[in-house]
Amino acid sequence: MMINAEPALTDGRFRVVTLCGSTRFKPEFERINAELTLAGNVVISVGVFVHASGPAVSEAQKQLLDHIHLQKIDMADEIFVVNPGGYIGESTRGEIEYATQTGVPVRYLVPPGESDTGGPNGGRLVP
Repeated sequence: MMINAEPALTDGRFRVVTLCGSTRFKPEFERINAELTLAGNVVISVGVFVHASGPAVSEAQKQLLDHIHLQKIDMADEIFVVNPGGYIGESTRGEIEYATQTGVPVRYLVPPGESDTGGPNGGRLVP
């Protein structure tokens, strides 16, 4: 396991983490979801992986999914950005800005400015 297995309790409840990132990274979302869950977190993830051979969605449905994801951020103690290779697209950048503006802390798989192939964390979850 790449992260601390000690459950992180906040006010007597498990910490809630919302995953953000491009839906093209479905395998990474699944791995990180499992790691964070096994470490004692409640994980809220993407509902539809549109860019990873998911179902076709209309523009109205995409807007609905974007609004739903903002509510997921509102429910979180923190967001965790799934960004293999350091990739952060426009939608994810907006989610990070929203979280920052609303006071929700942000963690990254790959810290901004690093690459998961050359960075010191080697693609592992980072605080």
